[in-house]
Amino acid sequence: MQVQRKLNQSLLLAEAYFKRKFTMPEVNYELRGIKAGVAYLQKNEIKFNRTLLQENTDEFIRQVVPHELAHLIVYKMFGRVKPHGKEWQFVMNEIFKLPADTCHQFDIKNVQGKTFEYRCACQTHFLSIRRHNKIMKENIEYLCKKCKGKLIFVDEDE
Repeated sequence: MQVQRKLNQSLLLAEAYFKRKFTMPEVNYELRGIKAGVAYLQKNEIKFNRTLLQENTDEFIRQVVPHELAHLIVYKMFGRVKPHGKEWQFVMNEIFKLPADTCHQFDIKNVQGKTFEYRCACQTHFLSIRRHNKIMKENIEYLCKKCKGKLIFVDEDE
């Protein structure tokens, strides 16, 4: 119910600013994994991660709900643009009066699944089973964003 209330409040702000009506998006809570929410632009639908919502209710309602709605508003007003580009930042900052944060800081231990340890020159990384399997089966390489070094699997069996 709080999600619906926040969507309504945020939608009213966007309608007042753009002087037009927007259709309320369909909402479901079946999103899995580490993402808090995903907006499906053509479907006018938002999927939220029920576990992250339950574990971080206040911050989730305050930030994630308007974040995903902003994607739909931007799509309706500007078409296909960068997901977190200047239009989206404008909606977040100027219309919703919120920071344009692109990543949540929620604890993901209850939603992330099995991880695999990898190292580069500067740090340890934990990759999802999907990324690990891509490396093992498809010879895909991942690079560290900081040092640009190749991520090397740390095999506990060795």
